[in-house]
Amino acid sequence: MERQVETIHLYHTNDIHSHFDSWPKINRHLHSRREQHNVDEEACFIFDVGDHVDRSHPFTEGTSGKGNVALLNKAGYDAVTIGNNEGITMSKRSLNTLYEGADFDVVLCNLYDMDKSVPKWLKPYLIYETAAGIRIGVIGATAMYTDFYAKLGWHIGEPRQAVKQLTEQIRHKTDVIVILSHLGVHEDRLLAEECEQIDVILGAHTHHLFIEGEMVNDTLLAATGKFGEYVGHVKIKFAVDHKAVVEKKAEVVHVRELASAEEDIQEVNDLIQAGKDAMEEKVFYNPSHLKQQLFADSPLSSFFGRALIDYTEADCAMFNAGIFLGSLEKGWVTKRMVHALLPHPINPCTITLDGAELLEVYKLAGNESWPETEIKGLGFRGTFMGKMIFERLFRKSDGELYAGNRKVVPGKTFTLATLDMFTFGFFFPVLKEAEKEYHMPELIRDVFTWYGMKSVSRNTMNETE
Repeated sequence: MERQVETIHLYHTNDIHSHFDSWPKINRHLHSRREQHNVDEEACFIFDVGDHVDRSHPFTEGTSGKGNVALLNKAGYDAVTIGNNEGITMSKRSLNTLYEGADFDVVLCNLYDMDKSVPKWLKPYLIYETAAGIRIGVIGATAMYTDFYAKLGWHIGEPRQAVKQLTEQIRHKTDVIVILSHLGVHEDRLLAEECEQIDVILGAHTHHLFIEGEMVNDTLLAATGKFGEYVGHVKIKFAVDHKAVVEKKAEVVHVRELASAEEDIQEVNDLIQAGKDAMEEKVFYNPSHLKQQLFADSPLSSFFGRALIDYTEADCAMFNAGIFLGSLEKGWVTKRMVHALLPHPINPCTITLDGAELLEVYKLAGNESWPETEIKGLGFRGTFMGKMIFERLFRKSDGELYAGNRKVVPGKTFTLATLDMFTFGFFFPVLKEAEKEYHMPELIRDVFTWYGMKSVSRNTMNETE
């Protein structure tokens, strides 16, 4: 007697980061595949594994991420989990309302309100049932940025343990278990080693790409890289009579292999324009041209340095000139202009340092190779590091380093305002473990705007009316 085998198709994307150039192709592809599977009477599910939202894109910023949700709705997604870009670059209120118009489920097992209650817009797991009665358990998890989530009013739990506990909880009432993991490839491999009940892990966060998947024990890992360059497809064959997975394979399709349509470019341009239109609000009047320079101090860097000091009340400030993606002309400044200037989802941070540590940071910042170093990730959306800029941190003629009017000496405490990307240990190891305060949900462009409104508009409003 021939056994009955059902085929289940999982399509997945991850780390789109609001790169919409290929989105019209992806949308058509997903609709086409679902329609074909419906004709073939095969189960089909579509998932996104986080960081679909990225506030560096004007459409995302202008719509507060709700435009991304509308795109996911239109493409017919069944469920998503969140990445750190949804989780920690948006205010708590924005995240709480982000999915109000979603036609899909949000699956996430390790995010809670501070009282440990589960937010109403998410489910720790869901069980989907195919027409043939096959039960597919889907669990979502996201990376544990404890300090950032706490600052925003969230409690983030340890994800791997949470996934293992839920897997044990639901394994007797499911036939297949799929994890939407915005944890990174290292965590995914550990999870597969530690939890043999998991059938498939759809990965994200570290932008890894598995052309044909990767097997860890009996768990299939799949991932599509970043920026919508690929769409993933996992095919599972399930023996209904034996209630067992008999085969699982992963593949990806590059978007260049998908057919284009004449209207694609216009559709993408319309998204950009919609975002820009939504950000045309005037925020302050700029009385003089603020020029950008990548490899030197500039009027623009001086303005931002004063803004950081004023906002954080730190003794001194440090940041890189590469954060500015242009200059700021004299005249009225809109939200759109500030966003174009500083698109990075980066928060300001105040760090408390001993004088010896501050001296070490200052010395490291003088690395001659850094200005021309290309930076990828860490929230940075520019290209080159540029010169390291200091505000109120300088050497006097006597050769000693001063923070404001105070000599920087070991044994004394100083506060340094900087960018959160410098606290992760890649450039300044000492900053990773230092006492710090992240200023959230404000991004560096919010500080820039705040300072412009406070220091410029008040003095010039009457002149320009």
